[in-house]
Amino acid sequence: MFENIALVGATGAVGTIVRQLLEERNFPYKNIRFIASARSAGTTISFKGIDHTVVELDPTAFAGIDLIIASTPDEVAAELVPWAKQAGAVVVDESGYHRMHDDVPLIVPEVNPEAIAAHNGVIASPNCSTTQMVVAMQPLHAAARIKRVIVSTYQATSGAGAAGQRELEQGTQAAISGTPFEPQTFSHPIAFNLIPQIGSETHMGYTSEEMKMVWETQKIFQDESIVVCPTAVRVPVTNCHSESILVETEKKLTAAEARDLFEAQDGITVIDNLDQSQYPMPLTNSNHDDVFVGRIREDISSPNGIAFWCVSDNLRKGAATNAVQIAELLIQSANT
Repeated sequence: MFENIALVGATGAVGTIVRQLLEERNFPYKNIRFIASARSAGTTISFKGIDHTVVELDPTAFAGIDLIIASTPDEVAAELVPWAKQAGAVVVDESGYHRMHDDVPLIVPEVNPEAIAAHNGVIASPNCSTTQMVVAMQPLHAAARIKRVIVSTYQATSGAGAAGQRELEQGTQAAISGTPFEPQTFSHPIAFNLIPQIGSETHMGYTSEEMKMVWETQKIFQDESIVVCPTAVRVPVTNCHSESILVETEKKLTAAEARDLFEAQDGITVIDNLDQSQYPMPLTNSNHDDVFVGRIREDISSPNGIAFWCVSDNLRKGAATNAVQIAELLIQSANT
């Protein structure tokens, strides 16, 4: 049913990782097409030892395609989905455009795989910060029902694309050499600095990045009673988002019980030995697909709280890996 697949945004940073994952995971397909903007159209991509010419994204690009993984800006996703639907294809959309549409399921396969059955030709993948948080929340929520979340994110510059990476590198060099540097991608210099704003003000002093975590979490768990208080911070780290998370549950969990629940959850790796200075870190957890959890402890300020530290590769599980897993889930559901 999904033999002919296409990757839109195939030459971008996330698209490149999607290509790697399709090969690594032996993703099933009969024919594959790589699609990108006019700037990249006509270039060649080597995939599984075969050269493929990149096709320009236009209304005819999806002829004969069954399944599309799209890694594009919001405005491009809004344009391409009608073309895809007209061609009879299903789209796994990594952009933010469709996430909060009522008729579009927002999927993290470890958390709400059953929601994929409600798709109407489009399936959305969440924001990178939301994705790792809900994977970590899932076992605790299933066991004790989470009522409240307080989360601070420490987000890598790769979340702002290649331009963010360049600005960190160039700004660091300028700071060390003592030469002037004017930031272009971020509102302030990111080298040797923290910027407590990602996105624009959206609601009651919270930014768009922060409100995504509120609304997407409630949609994924289908529970608007879960309250989330987020603070999103850009940090001078090249890759991997980190999160300090405190959850309040209806049923009390001990730290040992929480650790057992984390360890039993697909997609989570626990690294938690304070005596040996072992815990998740961006430097060691980059280029992996799991969500890494550590610093697991009971909240000493409330009776039913669990605090923990969470790190995940924002380009992999936060974007490319989750999209590929959704596509795999779609194929599995079609074959059952």
